[in-house]
Amino acid sequence: QVQLVESGGGSAQPGGSLRLSCRASGNIAGGNIMAWYRQAPGKQRELVAAKSNDGLTNHAPSVRGRFAISRDNARNTVYLQMNDLKPEDTATYYCNLNQVSRGDFWGQGTQVTVSS
Repeated sequence: QVQLVESGGGSAQPGGSLRLSCRASGNIAGGNIMAWYRQAPGKQRELVAAKSNDGLTNHAPSVRGRFAISRDNARNTVYLQMNDLKPEDTATYYCNLNQVSRGDFWGQGTQVTVSS
């Protein structure tokens, strides 16, 4: 069993910053990818950023240069530092853990709202 719990969502003004955290608990495989997805009302869920346990990183073009994903492997925690927030970043953000041999797991989501 694996559980993911997100925190750090909230409201920000355009140009502001937020930092999301997601801690995984349970039987975590050494080789895995942790990622952040987001979904806005009426739109499909999309990948924001992903990072493997051994350091490979990918950011979606829409957030590249503004957001940064990082990991603390010892704590099984992934972070998303969000800078220069824009209204189009408004969405529910979900943490994801993918393990080749053990499947996918999802957090409950945390709301991010960017408005004036």
